[in-house]
Amino acid sequence: MKNANGLISTTSSNTAQSQSTGLKTYFKTHEGRYKLHYDKTYPSTLLHYAHGKTVSQVTLAHLKDKPVPSTPTGQSSTFSATSGVRSAAVRLWGGSNGGRSLSFVGGNGTSKNLGGNSRIGSIGASSSSNATSNSNFDGKGTYLIFNVGDAIFISDLNSQDKDPVKSIHFSNSNPMCHAFDQDSKDGHDLIIGLNTGDVYSVSLRQQLQDVGKKLVGAQHFNKDGSVNNSHCTCIAWVPGGDGAFVVGHADGNLYVYEKNRDGAGDSSFTVVKDQTQFSVSHARYSKSNPIARWHICQGSIDSISFSTDGTYIATVGRDGYLRVFDYLKEQLICGGKSYYGALLCCAWSMDGKYILTGGEDDLVQVWSMEDRKVVAWGEGHNSWVSGVAFDSYWSSPNSNDNEETVRYRFGSVGQDTQLLLWDLEMDEIVVPLRRPSGGSPTYSAGSQSSQWDSVVPLGTLQPAPSMLDVLKISPLVTHRVHTEPLSGLIFTQESVLTACREGHIKIWIRPAAAESQSSNAETLLSTSLKEKPSILSKVGNSSHRQ
Repeated sequence: MKNANGLISTTSSNTAQSQSTGLKTYFKTHEGRYKLHYDKTYPSTLLHYAHGKTVSQVTLAHLKDKPVPSTPTGQSSTFSATSGVRSAAVRLWGGSNGGRSLSFVGGNGTSKNLGGNSRIGSIGASSSSNATSNSNFDGKGTYLIFNVGDAIFISDLNSQDKDPVKSIHFSNSNPMCHAFDQDSKDGHDLIIGLNTGDVYSVSLRQQLQDVGKKLVGAQHFNKDGSVNNSHCTCIAWVPGGDGAFVVGHADGNLYVYEKNRDGAGDSSFTVVKDQTQFSVSHARYSKSNPIARWHICQGSIDSISFSTDGTYIATVGRDGYLRVFDYLKEQLICGGKSYYGALLCCAWSMDGKYILTGGEDDLVQVWSMEDRKVVAWGEGHNSWVSGVAFDSYWSSPNSNDNEETVRYRFGSVGQDTQLLLWDLEMDEIVVPLRRPSGGSPTYSAGSQSSQWDSVVPLGTLQPAPSMLDVLKISPLVTHRVHTEPLSGLIFTQESVLTACREGHIKIWIRPAAAESQSSNAETLLSTSLKEKPSILSKVGNSSHRQ
């Protein structure tokens, strides 16, 4: 229940942890109110000692529909109505392989293309867990995957049931990171990295169908830390890589794997000669897996993110540097230093022009690939920034065809428990390019093939810029969304997902989705068929802050 001020009252059944905190259940933007729709968490039976050992990360996974019987049996009326909407969508799209596609930004900031009849985070499509729990295990649905302590939990996004539908427990180790491959051509689409260095690839569908609490049908890589026994810190599929994935470790090394190779193959690499320099070493044997080791930096690699087309990979780490590499050429392109401390997170814009980073300096950095430097700093967090993401589904309601201003919407979350939303106008950050001053660490100059090389040589890592040289931007929205420090942020077509370190996830429904939810099924269908709006919008200069 909410009182007149929109605060959660002590009699509310929603989010027990927030009952006495006075957290608002909505926040305002230009386009309307984002409302707390429901939340997800781990089972109440989970022992408290498991908390705090790991930071919960969240991955969004959409399983494509499989053919279903023409006469479903044993389903509730709620699910039948949902099936009608889905089947109508399939007919309008021309089948499950229709030409249209939607995208979402995954937990690591990379984009995934979805098949034609996929609905991303279809909030409100089903209103009870009983209506969907049995039907989802036939291989369709949108799921949240998150880790708490020594377990991985899988929750049905389209169900309002807080408890997960599946838990997977690990013996004497903790899952640290995970990633889902929407474009997987065979069963193994989920990868999991552990604090022991071990890595598993599995089929998400197979895990959901199994009633046990252990991984089934898993491929095991780096068994018992045979190649690298330091913590897995981040993991990501290579877009268009046909089963290739990369794993970042706490010792500054990143390994390239191929899921279709034997995970037990012997891999040995040359000794890293200089811990301060980037280097690549390939496995000595053709059947080895991992197939390559990239030594990135001294200290932990905290986050990795691929550009949409898989051409570039960005890394951030304990040494405070953002590094951008050409993945196929295995070449350092550019990078730069944080204003202070480590960088903890990074994410690409959908067009590949900008990279967001956040970390211990409490700032959100906007890095320009064209200018090869920080072009804006977002000021507004009161503690470390732990998650950043572009909102590729946002479109300004104040769009004006006569305006030529291009604006991006992105979000950030921090250990200050706050979600911040930002609007960045491109004409605000047009500044003269300058050759960097001396003192920046550099690697080999490389070829002068880029149009920007005359300004910033290829492979240059820029020093931290002066506060006077970077544009400062203020957040559009500042909203305290959890009681614990935040660890993740995901944008979907119909919602914004926030996650805290302790494993609680909140789903904030967008204004347009809330309106469609209250309408009939026909309106809901039309909403599901809308094209994904461009991240670039022509907008006015008005602003709003709650």
